[in-house]
Parts: sequence; C-alpha cells; structure tokens
Amino acid sequence: MRPLWRTFLSGQLSTGRLVGLGALGALAVVLGLAIGAADGARPLDDGVVLISSYGLSLFVPVTALVFASAALGEPNEDATLVYLWLRPVPRWKLVVAAAAAALTIALPAVVVPLAVAALVTGAGGSLVAATVASCTLATVAYVGVFTWLGLRVRRALLWGLLYVLVWEGFVARVGGTASLLAIRTHATSLLARLTGTAGDLVEVSLATSLLVPVTATVAGLALATRRLQRQDVA
Repeated sequence: MRPLWRTFLSGQLSTGRLVGLGALGALAVVLGLAIGAADGARPLDDGVVLISSYGLSLFVPVTALVFASAALGEPNEDATLVYLWLRPVPRWKLVVAAAAAALTIALPAVVVPLAVAALVTGAGGSLVAATVASCTLATVAYVGVFTWLGLRVRRALLWGLLYVLVWEGFVARVGGTASLLAIRTHATSLLARLTGTAGDLVEVSLATSLLVPVTATVAGLALATRRLQRQDVA
C-alpha cells in the first residue's frame, strides 16, 4: 500500500497547485486578521461566517477537488493508469492509496490555514476546534466523492466545480432534499453546533451531520473501486 501511496502522491505535487492553494490559505488568514482587528466585530459569530462562507463553501471543496479528481483521473486520461492496474493488487487498494495521497496534501492545505484564521479572529478555542473538526470531516467526504468523479468522467475538474458552485452554492441553499445531498450542509451544521452560534446554519441533526459525510466517503470509494474493476484500462 505504501509504494502505491507514494506513487500517487508524487503525481499530485506540482508547484502551480501548491502556490495557488497556498494563496487561498493566506487569504483566509488575512480575512481572520481583519475580523480580529475590526472595531465592533463579533469575533465568534463573524468567525463562523468566515469559516462557513469561505472555508467550507469554497476553499475546502476546491482543494479536495483539485487533488482527488486528479489522483486517478489524470493517469486514467493519459493512459498511465494501466501500469498500476496491471499490478497484482486488489482494486480497492489502488483507490484507497489514491484517496490517501490526495488527503495527505489536501488536509493540511485547508485545515492549518483555516485553523489559524479562526485563531486570529480572537473568538477563542471553541471556533478553532469546530473549524478543525468540520473542515476535516468535509475534506475527507469531498476526497471520497471526487476520487470517484475523477475516474468516472473526463474533465472532472469542471464537473466538480459545477457541483460545488451550482448545486451546493445555489440549489442546495433552497433547502429540502437538495440540501441533504450537499456535503457543505452537514459540515456547516456541525460547525454551528460545535460553536453554539449561527442557528440559521444548523439544518440537520448532529448525528446526520456526521453520518452523511462518512457515508458519502465510503460510497465514493466503493463506486471508484467498482469502476476500476469494470472499466477497460489501456
């Protein structure tokens, strides 16, 4: 498993990706500093809005999409996946190794700057802890889903952005069943519950906010494994 993980990890690392996502992380910290320095600001409430509207709605899903969709998607499209596919290893190990490689980069890339952003707002440890928990849960769920998406469709980055910006950004905000199918809904609900603020962000129960992202992760990895078992790799 470790050699596979290293192989996928080496394919994920590029200067352009790291610089671009580093800039998004730096922006989160700057926004946190602005909240902390603002006169009359409500650090906890404003901090929750920052993590929800910027972190969980944009930074986390885009980062997970960039790395997870490329983990199996890029070797599948450039026909190098066949060299891994021909190895005598179970297909699920390929999928898990690819997702683990994406998480190795995506988790620290989003959790660290967003935790720092929460800290510098001056809201206290509750916001930092809630940020780490909700962003970790969301990142894992997005990576599971986007690992499958990268293997399932061409131009996965475009389709993933449409899901994040259109489905989660607009359709799911209407509420109802659509909101339950959005990872963001459950992550923001967890964030709000753990901080005890921003009641309008709480759309599901605590149990649901944990269960659905975990289910999405498992389903994404299972679908990716099934796809890898059935498709012809050349």
